Amino acid sequence: MSLLLTRLFLAVVKPRPARTERGDVPGWVLITVMTAGLVVLIWGVAGDQLKSMLENALKSVSNK
Repeated sequence: MSLLLTRLFLAVVKPRPARTERGDVPGWVLITVMTAGLVVLIWGVAGDQLKSMLENALKSVSNK
């Protein structure tokens, strides 16, 4: 009787195979896109200031 009930249960409710953790791919894509957007935004707003800061820093290093 118990074997019959077990087979009936397994026929009705199929066990799911074990899944491996693969990570949150959409989350990583969102982080990458947002980071790229922030870089473009900052570069657009402060591009000239960043360029002058880099040039000044390179001049101060090369003069010493």
